[in-house]
Amino acid sequence: MADLLGSILSSMEKPPTVGDKESRRKAREQAARQKKMQEDEKRKKADFRKKMEKEVSDFIQDSTQPKRKYSPMGNIERSILHDVAEVAGLASFSFGEDEESRYVMIFKKESAPTDDELEAYRKGEEWDPLVAGQRRKLKEQAALEEETSRHTNKLEATPSSNYRDKYSHLIGTTAAKDAAHTLEANSTYGCVPVANKRDKRSIEEAMNQIRAKKRQKLEDPTGPDAGSSQS
Repeated sequence: MADLLGSILSSMEKPPTVGDKESRRKAREQAARQKKMQEDEKRKKADFRKKMEKEVSDFIQDSTQPKRKYSPMGNIERSILHDVAEVAGLASFSFGEDEESRYVMIFKKESAPTDDELEAYRKGEEWDPLVAGQRRKLKEQAALEEETSRHTNKLEATPSSNYRDKYSHLIGTTAAKDAAHTLEANSTYGCVPVANKRDKRSIEEAMNQIRAKKRQKLEDPTGPDAGSSQS
């Protein structure tokens, strides 16, 4: 019984000491400070958003401003400005190498930046349409010269389709020409030029020779045809 009573008494919460009260008070104060900081941060974001919405609205109504550049700002502020610009139907970009120098530029749709313009801002340069036009012409000229040079080299590298010209450096131009057009008769192999095989007689000459041969056969009774006809 005594053990049961002791167990119940030991499980009961002991009255807080002076040190425990101080710790709890500090914990409550810290929680209150954190809550206040969060509320202040939330209020600052809301105020900044309202400010950006007002500036963006004025920018849209001003027909003399195709774009606007803002001063460097933090990541949270840039994120809010990008969101406001997107809701308003504007294009927005961040530029700058490090976090402290990054800034936002907004553009109207009819004045959307080109790739060359964005590249200039990324390099930290001011955009000049005249200078950009000169650079573009130089790039086009360089590309055209490169294409022309590549086409010329391709033509020079194309092999000749003429067999005689292709191998004339090996057997000589004269030898190649003679071999292609000249052929001497050889009695051993019976090889004669094609020109020698052609019948150069006219049709009338050929017919006269055929008729003469027939008359000769008829007039010669001792010929082989005459003997065969008697038998």
